Amino acid sequence: PGGAAAAPLPEEDCMKLNPSFVGIALSSLLAIDLWASKRLGVCAGEGSAWGSARPLMKVIEVSGHGIPWLLGTFYGLCQSDSSAAREVLLNLLFALLLDLVMVAVVKGLVKRPRPTHNKMDMFITISVDKYSFPSGHATRAALVCRFVLRHLVLAVPLRVLVVLWALIVSISRVMLGRHNMTDVLFGLLLGYALYGVVEHCWLSPATAPALFALW
Repeated sequence: PGGAAAAPLPEEDCMKLNPSFVGIALSSLLAIDLWASKRLGVCAGEGSAWGSARPLMKVIEVSGHGIPWLLGTFYGLCQSDSSAAREVLLNLLFALLLDLVMVAVVKGLVKRPRPTHNKMDMFITISVDKYSFPSGHATRAALVCRFVLRHLVLAVPLRVLVVLWALIVSISRVMLGRHNMTDVLFGLLLGYALYGVVEHCWLSPATAPALFALW
């Protein structure tokens, strides 16, 4: 009948017609993230705006890769004849392994794909490396930067270089098209936080005598 009230819309249809402010904000931020990341991917391919700088960016990529850091730390641990140096290197090894595990877990849970403009020619990858969030290089850069600044006595110019290295490694992830900006930002925050875990769980002859007995 003409005077009958219209039947109410199902709840799920109302939600679609009236999306929440949070949903709109998140969608907008995601769109901005994808757009800005693609614009900043100036070294994503040889034909990109800064394609000639791609080889240099890939060298920087290797400098922040987990394998060289793990091998270098393990070698230093085996060669060290100082108990203080062994303690620092053993904790650095613990930090690097913790970083690998945490990044792999988050990537496996989130499963965000790599940017579509990424060229899959990365140095030594594993199964979860097909995912983008978070950036393991950025996480590692932040973690190693905090660790080195805290536990190595360095001159001011070298301390500045360590910070610059961490920033350049992180920026290179977007420039190479490997990651979106939010992958890198979250990676930096995660690496910063992981250092706090390492400090809280610091390994020493008193807290982990079995480990130090191996060396």
